[in-house]
Amino acid sequence: MKYSILLFIAVFAFSQSSCTAQDSKTEASKSGKAQINWMTMEEAQAAQKKEPRKLMVDVYTKWCGPCKMMMSNTFSHPKIIEFINENYYAVKFNAEGAEEVTYKGKVYTNPSYNEAKKNSRNGTHQLTGVIAPVNGRIAYPTIVYFDENLEVIQAVQGYLKPPQIEPILKYFATDSHKTIPWPDYQKGFQSDI
Repeated sequence: MKYSILLFIAVFAFSQSSCTAQDSKTEASKSGKAQINWMTMEEAQAAQKKEPRKLMVDVYTKWCGPCKMMMSNTFSHPKIIEFINENYYAVKFNAEGAEEVTYKGKVYTNPSYNEAKKNSRNGTHQLTGVIAPVNGRIAYPTIVYFDENLEVIQAVQGYLKPPQIEPILKYFATDSHKTIPWPDYQKGFQSDI
């Protein structure tokens, strides 16, 4: 079932676009509008211990144009912001960043990180290779959904507009992925956007 979910979500996502992300500060935050409560992976894991909740990890790079579009067009939509903040711990993770991250007791780094290239293509962080591949391929943006036990549910690659990400967010948040095949869920989905 996981393979069919992956296949249908990937087809859905790629039929709409590809690649996304940027730094945590959005235009919405600059203008005083509501924004997603972004955390680091470490902060989300700590919050998870106190109040279990699913994680949504935005795996991005600083040079990725679709990542920047997703930040400004998708993650600034009021309904998307509200749903993510109520149902997920949201994490911004730079797939080529220098930070050290502990996940499931193992420390991940970016041994190829080059400070001189911090705003352009850089080495890939080890955690990216653990959580973000889809069929062995890494692309940006990738949104990785985790359950309350910090197990990866699914990685979804590609740029998604608000009406495209909304059913995916709700599919995983409501645990519908455990009982309803993605195509059936998608057919019956009623948007709030």
